[in-house]
Amino acid sequence: MIPAMPATASTARKGYARHASASAWRYWRVAAMGAVAALILFAGVWGSWGTAQHVMLTRGRELGTVAVTACAGDTCTGPFRPMSAGARARAHVQIARSVAVHQGRTYDVVVKPGTDVVVRSGPGGILYAWVPLGGALLLASVVVAGGMRLTRLAWVLAGSGAALLTAAFAAVR
Repeated sequence: MIPAMPATASTARKGYARHASASAWRYWRVAAMGAVAALILFAGVWGSWGTAQHVMLTRGRELGTVAVTACAGDTCTGPFRPMSAGARARAHVQIARSVAVHQGRTYDVVVKPGTDVVVRSGPGGILYAWVPLGGALLLASVVVAGGMRLTRLAWVLAGSGAALLTAAFAAVR
């Protein structure tokens, strides 16, 4: 008998079965983690699009400025001064209170249709609207690196998320 050959044919088959089950497990792990990463990214886009659509698609929307006069709880209020055709002045509009809104300052805004709620416009508003996607990119990078073992793709996702969050922070200051 040759020393490199297995003693029986049955031991060779056991090794093949182990290899096949490991490959199947690897395939299902990558597929499941890919689905989780895709779900996280979809949730990030969904969370961002609620605000981003008003900021990015401004045709036919009311554009103007708001001078923040008072802040209480989660909202700030102030008078709306129109800057676009068809926009009407309002004595009080609401803007979400965040690190990007300070009392006594004036901001370029877009009115959400059918409401007295406004969101920041311009480059800062666009970047700020996509902050949930930036967080989702960071979270998805962990899933891609740990669950799928795709480290390069994970670094690209993490870098994109960090760049988006940093740009948003710099733009809204």
